[in-house]
This record gives sequence, structure tokens and C-alpha cells, in this order.
Amino acid sequence: MRAATAATAALALSLPATTAHAAQERTVVPQVLPIGVAVSALPVAVEDRTGYQRTAFKHWNAGDLPADGCNTRQEVLLAEAVVYPEIGPGCTLTGGVWWSYYDEREVTPAGALDIDHMVPLAEAWDSGASAWSAARREAYANDQGQAASLVAVTARSNRSKADQDPAEWLPPSADALCRYGAEWTATKLRWGLAVDELEQDRLLDIAAGCGGTDVEFTPAP
Repeated sequence: MRAATAATAALALSLPATTAHAAQERTVVPQVLPIGVAVSALPVAVEDRTGYQRTAFKHWNAGDLPADGCNTRQEVLLAEAVVYPEIGPGCTLTGGVWWSYYDEREVTPAGALDIDHMVPLAEAWDSGASAWSAARREAYANDQGQAASLVAVTARSNRSKADQDPAEWLPPSADALCRYGAEWTATKLRWGLAVDELEQDRLLDIAAGCGGTDVEFTPAP
């Protein structure tokens, strides 16, 4: 096992939950670290899936803008569209084009896409979310406060990934590797989640081949 550095592991900031989500996000200063340093900042722990149920993470909810009539999935699709779709009643999306970076595919229509939790819900549970409140797990499952947390990709690539960590699954596109390693690490740092030893080793292997890649994350409120 490659040991994490305790000093860097304490980077996460905490804020009182006194204002709306969007306002809280704006008050937290983003952290930017070289990918190797960021990976080494992740705490290492044995994973435990005892008691996991997908329903413990409520999603999709009304999203960041409840008045827009779109849920989290639809808001992510709108945010990530390469060609913007038409929005119909009930936030029905027609047309539009998206880019699935996992497998380098242009995708249309919106129904052909899945919204992937960068760190899958089961993996989050294993890594610390089992101790969270239901409200915090809902916030995690609908997180739009950091672009890396939720990503629109082909259904095929998302279902191939399932609940696997980088020691078990990586995107089929070699060009996606550095971005994926950085975004996985950013998501775990944002939410204070741990890694197991094999996961840490694979992330450090990725980091070794991704010199110049930074990890940017904003600690979750």
C-alpha cells in the first residue's frame, strides 16, 4: 500500500448548513492539486457494502433549479449538450447532441444517454456514505455543484462500468484515462470518501502517466 499523506488529506473544508445549496457552493474555495498529490490525499480504508440499497440515495430530485420543471438528469443533459436540445412540456428534450468522453462517441437523442455517477452509489456507500444522513446521500446522488460528479455518457459504457472502481474498470478510450482518473479523485475528495488499497494503487499508476494533469475539487457543503 502507498500511504496517504496526512497533511494533504485534511484539505476538505466544512461550512455550516445555513443557506441554500448554490450560495454555499459559492463560498467554498476550490482546491487544485497535481493528480499524484491529490490521489495521495485520499484516506485509505477497507470497503464495506453491508446494508447497501440503491434506494438509500434518492434521485433524481427536482435539481438545482426546481422552478425550471427539469429534474437533475435533465439539468445535467442541458448543461452538457454540445448542440442544445429543444425543451418541451415536462422538460421533454428533443434533438440535441452530446459527447460521451468515456468511449469518444457523439450521441443523440437524449434517451440514448445515461447520467453516470462518477463514483457509483454503491462505491460511495462502501467508502464512507453509509454513515451519512439520508439528506446528504440525496445531495450526493444529485450533485451538480462540481461538473465531474455527474456525467452524460453512452448507456453501454455506463452499464459496463456498473459499480466498479478504477482498479476494476476504466473507460475504453485511452484518451479518457487522465481525465477519468482526475475526476474520480476529485469526486472522492469533494465528498471525503476513502479508497481501498487496490484502488489507490491503480489511481497512482494512472497519475504516473498523467504528468501535468491537475485535480480541481470543491469540498461539499
